[in-house]
Amino acid sequence: MPPKKAPAPSKKTEQKKKEKVIEDKTFGLKNKKGTKQQKFIQQVQKQVQAGGHHPRQDGDKRKEEKDKKLADQREMAMIFKPVQTQKVEKGTDPKSVVCAFFKQGTCTKGDKCKFSHDLSMENRVEKRSIYVDMRDSEDDPMTNWDDAKLKEVIDKKMSNEKQRPTTDIICKYFLEAVEKSKYGWFWECPNGEKCIYRHALPAGYVLKRDKKKEDKPSEISLEDLIEKERAALGSQQTRVTLETFLAWKKRKLQEKKDRLAADEERKKSDYSKGKQFGISGREMFSFNPDLVDDGPMEEGDAAFDIYNREDDDDNAVEFKELDLAALSLAAQEVDGSGTIASSTRLLDQATEAAKTAAAEDAAASTSNSADTEPAINKDLFADMDLAGELDDLDLDDEDD
Repeated sequence: MPPKKAPAPSKKTEQKKKEKVIEDKTFGLKNKKGTKQQKFIQQVQKQVQAGGHHPRQDGDKRKEEKDKKLADQREMAMIFKPVQTQKVEKGTDPKSVVCAFFKQGTCTKGDKCKFSHDLSMENRVEKRSIYVDMRDSEDDPMTNWDDAKLKEVIDKKMSNEKQRPTTDIICKYFLEAVEKSKYGWFWECPNGEKCIYRHALPAGYVLKRDKKKEDKPSEISLEDLIEKERAALGSQQTRVTLETFLAWKKRKLQEKKDRLAADEERKKSDYSKGKQFGISGREMFSFNPDLVDDGPMEEGDAAFDIYNREDDDDNAVEFKELDLAALSLAAQEVDGSGTIASSTRLLDQATEAAKTAAAEDAAASTSNSADTEPAINKDLFADMDLAGELDDLDLDDEDD
């Protein structure tokens, strides 16, 4: 006999277990009034009541339903796509473009619509050739002619008014339309069908707009120009380093000195020959110092002396090459052979300065007190006979 199945727990027992689990997980949170605590309690209750099944497991189904809904919306949008407003490039005839609303059957403008309502316009993909005159006779066999065509040909042959004189001059209106990109299937000559000039360009004709493009020089950026010039120099060149730069600088300074000396010698030679063009007044006085002595001195003139500058002053400049390695080593090394300052030198200097200031203040106060006391001369009245002078004085009696 098959084994007996375990008795299933009753619903009341399961409900009590769930309530116990909820109470354990939300212990101490029931009296909390915060939004986060209340949301947490509700979430725990839903999870326990659902039997431990997390609701996020159904996320895949929801995502599939959402994707399906979006796909349906895209399909419906492709079927019932609204007509977008047409935009025509500048210089293009709107009548050469089929109306998008007319193709959908929703155009309400009729003949007033600026776009074409001829669906055959879409088949005219090829542009109208500017090298062929559409009025030229076509090779149409007579077998395909009907009565109307035959009558038209007879009228053209018999009527002198309808015959166009032959000329190779190009119509100016046609040229203007081609230059401004207005020539197309719907272009009409202002002279009408009777225009005697050709509406086609000869082979090899170059338009003015194309000439401007050809004459315009090709623009090249600064970076490309630098790279082009660097590539033209080649690889057999001297690299710029500190040593090569110092040597180049020294050579340039020497060349400048030589050039200035040669220029001065040339001007001096020209001045000696009587040529004074391009010579300044200072150079004239330096070449001939006697020009300064223009006669005897007069009242108000200043005396001065003239001497030649020694040439050794210019040669006193000494050039030295800089070595970065030696400079870096010299900056890193510390010479400890000399006197080393103590760590308390700043404190000692401050103490000594305070003592010096106190001594100066004491000396100043002593000198000020000595200056304020008046000097007494004890021998001021020693040589005078004060007793005799008092006897000679006439004193009036108090009674008088």
